[in-house]
Amino acid sequence: MTEADKTTALLLVGDAGQEHVGSHLKHAAQELQLPTEFVNTREESHGLQLRQRITWHLFGHRPAHLVAFSRHVIQQCARYRPEVMLTTGFAPLDAESLKEIGRLGVHRINYLTDDPWNPAQRAPWFLRALLQYDEVFSTRRANLDDLQSLGCKRVRYLQFGFAPHIHFPEALAPTREGELEGDVIFAGGGDADRVPYIAALAHAGFRVALYGGYWNRFPETRSLTQGLKDPAFLRQAVAAAKVALCLVRRANRDGHCMRTFEIPAIGACMLVENTAEHQELFGPDGQAVVYFDSIPEMVDKARWLLGNELERNRLREAAHRLVWGGGNTYRDRLLLILQSAGVPLA
Repeated sequence: MTEADKTTALLLVGDAGQEHVGSHLKHAAQELQLPTEFVNTREESHGLQLRQRITWHLFGHRPAHLVAFSRHVIQQCARYRPEVMLTTGFAPLDAESLKEIGRLGVHRINYLTDDPWNPAQRAPWFLRALLQYDEVFSTRRANLDDLQSLGCKRVRYLQFGFAPHIHFPEALAPTREGELEGDVIFAGGGDADRVPYIAALAHAGFRVALYGGYWNRFPETRSLTQGLKDPAFLRQAVAAAKVALCLVRRANRDGHCMRTFEIPAIGACMLVENTAEHQELFGPDGQAVVYFDSIPEMVDKARWLLGNELERNRLREAAHRLVWGGGNTYRDRLLLILQSAGVPLA
């Protein structure tokens, strides 16, 4: 077989880090035994990371390796002739390269996991690139009208999911559970608008288990944060917590987030920011999760949950059953994407 004769069903472009959607979809493709080639978007070298910081701030949030990476993906498409190229998030592919990939007969899909209109990451090059995709699947309904107004060919809503090989219930030894146990756990990035929520819980006397990046930038959370942890550690920390807090990212106009599925998949009693997307998934207040609309309400409901172990256990089990039984894995998400593209699956 010559290089030109090589074919595959899917070329997947994403971050190979084990906590990222790209990695979850790669594992899902392996489960489906789908012929797949994976192109990693992660920048490894220190020099490239330094250049990235410069170009990001000076050239409209433009990746330093945009041109070189785009050419590399074109070469991979020419080599493997995939039926579908699926990219995740702000994949560093420019509009001209996507046009060329389309001329190769590849169906181009983006699984849009961030908000391109978030001022902190809005990038003209990426908005131009979105127009070249045959389909865009957005994890937020707030983007759908924006994408259609931009001129995208086909736009669909598709939630985040969970990866069963990572997000599963884990029985902990009593000593390990004691090491990790907190009243309330939150795992996620340290955004300024999230700080008042965490600070209010700490001020109310709760033991807050706080994980994620950037929390040390804020005096209110600096002493609370335990930094970035790998998925295996977070799985245990969620399992050990009495209550798991689920906040959306306001700058992204999120209606739900990755933790929306990951936390109940692992198994925890959830205290959830009230959004239409969360209610669509979990039902009314008290059915599978407890909602809050304000910081005082969050504190009051956290206190109530901590005093009601039987109710915490009921909610944990209800949310776990709902998520695991509802077709919410990344395998399910990938199947839907491929079916939309007309890829025949055994």
